[in-house]
Amino acid sequence: MSGANSFGRSFCVTTFGESHGPAIGCVIDGCPPGVPIAPEDFRADLDRRATGRSRHTSQRREADEVEILSGVYQGLSTGTPIALLIRNTDARSKDYGEIAERFRPGHADYTYWHKYGIRDPRGGGRASARETTLRVAAAVLAKKLLTQRGIRVQGWLSGLGPYAPARIVRDAVERNPLFWPDPEQLPELEAFLDGLRKSGDSIGARLTVIAEGVPVGLGEPVYGKLDAEIAAALMSINAVKAVEIGDGADVCGQRGSEHRDELTRAGFLSNHAGGILGGISTGQAIIAHAAIKPTCSILVPGRTLDVHGNEVEIVTKGRHDPCVGIRAVPIVEAMLALVLVDHLLRHRAQCADVPPQQPLVPADPFLP
Repeated sequence: MSGANSFGRSFCVTTFGESHGPAIGCVIDGCPPGVPIAPEDFRADLDRRATGRSRHTSQRREADEVEILSGVYQGLSTGTPIALLIRNTDARSKDYGEIAERFRPGHADYTYWHKYGIRDPRGGGRASARETTLRVAAAVLAKKLLTQRGIRVQGWLSGLGPYAPARIVRDAVERNPLFWPDPEQLPELEAFLDGLRKSGDSIGARLTVIAEGVPVGLGEPVYGKLDAEIAAALMSINAVKAVEIGDGADVCGQRGSEHRDELTRAGFLSNHAGGILGGISTGQAIIAHAAIKPTCSILVPGRTLDVHGNEVEIVTKGRHDPCVGIRAVPIVEAMLALVLVDHLLRHRAQCADVPPQQPLVPADPFLP
């Protein structure tokens, strides 16, 4: 099987479908039997990812009703492949008629056309963020498995253009449409986004995602490192241009005496490594960050080429986000959850006969 549309080894997710096609879907192979699954289980996370949640996102309004086609009997997973289908109900392909032969700068139009000799211009086709709906749906099952093992994954917006949270109030993240951890800053952020939308422009963002309760020992040496696979998973998300684990790029300015996470009987004294050492989890909170570029589907005129090689002007009309990072919070959560459940199953397959090792020290989390 080609890996181009599949993710994971033991918990493998294959997605299919286009933004403006009749439906999108996925097949999940490797989900253990006996996991309770019902169509309504997907509602909460799909609503968090959905467009139209506020005036600061695209106003495309999809029902995102999940149809379970296989792998579930009497409400429980059977251990066989689980197929999920979501029908597209609010596509407006006519919005893309004027640019069908023009390459949108900053998009996959140019590269898809050169690679395949054909492309679906309707909403970006396969390159659309619509595909991430299935990642979030698949991660609903992954989160169930993680929750059974006491692992919790949470993300939030940790940067919006020039803004950064003045404080982190994690309970506030789900109480606002921006997934912003400092509620006192919301009026200023909303005014900033309103100005962007009126100007027809967009902005980039930074996201933070953490996993608490991860046991010691997940990950494999050299080519199966946990941090490497987390980075690859997050980089596979549309518009992500950089990923950091733990302190990330800040380590460039740190001394070894400052960066090392010292150990005492009371626990780790810091978590600069983001909960991973040598590609293997330490038992501390896993911390990752992703940088999201500004969407280039904007009303500000720009220069480009058409499929005939002519220089032309382009304005991308339609329904677009002034900041795609807002809706990406559930997606980064999904990808981290999928990596962790895949490694849990891989660890069990390889090390089931190894007596469990108790951590020598408590895994005190040093969270943002």
